[in-house]
Amino acid sequence: LSEIHAWGRRSCCGRSWVLRSRFGGFPFGRIRSLEGRRVSVRPSHRQARRPLPPCKEREKQRAAAREGSREVPGAMGCGGAAPAVLLLLPVLLRSGAEKLEDGCGPVIIHQDSGTLASKDYPGTYPNYTVCERRIQVPQGKRLIIKIGDLDIESQRCDSDYLIIRSPTTVHGPYCGNMPVPKEIILDSNAATVHFESRSHVSGRGFLLSFASSDHPDLITCLERANYHVEAEYSRYCPAGCREIAGDISGNIVEGYRDTSLLCKSAIHAGVIADELGGQIIVIQQKGASRYQGILANGIHSQDGSLSEKRFIFTSNGCSESLNLEGGGVSDSPITASSSWNETNEIGELVQWSPNKAWLKIQGPSWAANQSNLRQWLEIDLGERKRITGIRTTGSTMLNFNFYVKTFIVNYKNNSKWRTYKGVLSNEEKVFEANSNHRDIVRNNFIPPIVARYVRIVPQSWHKRIALKVELIGCHVAQGKQLFTKYSG
Repeated sequence: LSEIHAWGRRSCCGRSWVLRSRFGGFPFGRIRSLEGRRVSVRPSHRQARRPLPPCKEREKQRAAAREGSREVPGAMGCGGAAPAVLLLLPVLLRSGAEKLEDGCGPVIIHQDSGTLASKDYPGTYPNYTVCERRIQVPQGKRLIIKIGDLDIESQRCDSDYLIIRSPTTVHGPYCGNMPVPKEIILDSNAATVHFESRSHVSGRGFLLSFASSDHPDLITCLERANYHVEAEYSRYCPAGCREIAGDISGNIVEGYRDTSLLCKSAIHAGVIADELGGQIIVIQQKGASRYQGILANGIHSQDGSLSEKRFIFTSNGCSESLNLEGGGVSDSPITASSSWNETNEIGELVQWSPNKAWLKIQGPSWAANQSNLRQWLEIDLGERKRITGIRTTGSTMLNFNFYVKTFIVNYKNNSKWRTYKGVLSNEEKVFEANSNHRDIVRNNFIPPIVARYVRIVPQSWHKRIALKVELIGCHVAQGKQLFTKYSG
């Protein structure tokens, strides 16, 4: 449906409206009230059981419309009541959307920043949807909005458009090829983003980022390093950039290709958490001949080819491999719930013991005797350390395609075990681990863990639980100088 035709009818209680498709058929309801652009409809079952009374004039006009393949004004009305065409967009939108936010894509909003996009972005946004979302930053701050992408088919904003309303100003509507401001700075701390769509063929919709006036260097999730010419610069990434489509190439050790998305690379590198966003400091360097892609913090980076420039992020200095106290395997700083022993093809006993689980040790990994949710691998660091990340791999053995897919982390000092939780939730965080037996995967802890004992508890695995690990971090005293207290 693109239009609804209505007839005025007299009733004992005044005028009511009967809704009917432009393509004919039965009336499907009565409008109880017209209030601005909102419409209240009461289903009319009695009317739905039969068509409107026949009318010779109406039939003539409808026949003429069919012959001429065009719509004839008044062809759908008769009986002395003046026909009218009501462009009741909200009613139509509700028919294609179960709720007001149906036209919104995944939304990540933290107290100080966030990202909002149309549904299916960067694919074609759906027909007949509405996306309306209120965004705000703390009281006393001004709201900064940056529109990273706008691709709306309508050229006159009469059907598809984006509009941003604050208590004092209205920005837009924006659509088609009309110019869009790179930055909108509001006088208030809140605004309503409203996006509507009707029938269309193409268009990505929109993507925008916002933050408080504390972050005037805000960028969007779509900004790439090759947009910048400075050798070193600082920018603020909003929350919610991890799931935005766009490639990155490289890794935290060797650097990233300059065509990579900045904020997505920062999440991959463990510099910021996607749920929070944050400040990044970028250093441009001479390019590399090849960039190795890895899985880190739930993001797959791609292998990349030669580029003129690459970039790295400044380090907080707490990203060294933590050594096991005692300096050797014989001290058994790693224990496990169980271990697997197998006899190889020439009759030798091969032990997949926990002391082989440290990543630097060559040979097979630790493997559990049974694969279930009661298995764990425990590491004793000898003293409290500040732990900022973990690197894992599978069995590392070609003929043993065993690895852990996901895991949770427990930790303690000399008290009871605690489970590491999401940065903004009270739920245990499930880390994405390996997808094969050989490649190393990194996950970062934001905020870091301060503990002596760390226990990895596999949640899913391939064939058999098998794991090698390395913990990343620094001494607690060193970390106090590098980190501010987390207040989430």
